Amino acid sequence: MNRASLKIIFAGTPDFAAQHLQALLNGPHHVVAVYSQPDRPAGRGRKLAASPVKALALEHSIEVQQPVSLNDTSAQHLLAHYEADVMVVVAYGLILPQAVLDTPRLGCINVHGSLLPRWRGAAPIQRAILSGDEQSGITVMQMEAGLDTGPMLLKIEVPIAINDTSKSLYAKLAVLGCKGLVETLYGLQNSMLTPQVQNDTQANYADKLTKAEGAIDWQQSAQQISLQVRGLNPWPVAYSDWQGHRLRIWMAHALDTHSNHPAGTLVGLDKTGLEVVCGHGHLKITQLQWPNGKTLNQSELMNLIQKMILGEVFTSLGMAS
Repeated sequence: MNRASLKIIFAGTPDFAAQHLQALLNGPHHVVAVYSQPDRPAGRGRKLAASPVKALALEHSIEVQQPVSLNDTSAQHLLAHYEADVMVVVAYGLILPQAVLDTPRLGCINVHGSLLPRWRGAAPIQRAILSGDEQSGITVMQMEAGLDTGPMLLKIEVPIAINDTSKSLYAKLAVLGCKGLVETLYGLQNSMLTPQVQNDTQANYADKLTKAEGAIDWQQSAQQISLQVRGLNPWPVAYSDWQGHRLRIWMAHALDTHSNHPAGTLVGLDKTGLEVVCGHGHLKITQLQWPNGKTLNQSELMNLIQKMILGEVFTSLGMAS
């Protein structure tokens, strides 16, 4: 290991985190161990599957630890055994107790998918879109015992485009997060960073998403429903019931059109998509999935003209399945 290298413990679980681990592996630093969530059932067979972070670590012959908790002393002693300079945490999923936060020489840093303190918690990317935010970004912070409350070391902003979904914004922030992580580690090495304390009065909690949030209330404005559709793509996906069928709505945008039809009424179906009346304005649906079918794009939606009759009404709210 050369003098420019840091000994790093990396902790993360999903693909977003794996991209950050890859950025470290591409650089000068030495990842001495990887921590990830225990294997979970996945796929139709519900067989135990390794997380993307674990799979990447094993490809590079890096030692992997998967504790259920980091609160017991044996897990803490093992972590200390690696003698890391810093612990990098990205979407790990476990709370780090103070004993762990104090172990690495330079502490623990976290790459968070929000311009802190705007969105703290589990789903900052989705909540930013659902709330109609115009800006998002990543924050690299020094971790402390509070939830995403630590001093900010670096922030990179990005505008949220009018057609961004959680999936597309997630991809943008993964790229920014990798860049920010590399810059932060360089700054830590060379004592070039000035931590900034967060303003707690500007903080909001980004709750985990639930399937029930996908149910569309057509009494809401078309603008609000379009944010719901974009924010819940790719999970849990917005939905509404049509003549006993649960339809998943993947993409849609608001129209500044008004009519006297009841909210939820289908008033248009052509090559540009489906048009549905909302509490204020109309919603243009451009990607739709019929039960057990593929997702239909704009050019394919005309195939539904035999199934869907103008003037019929979507169910306003349904129970999550």
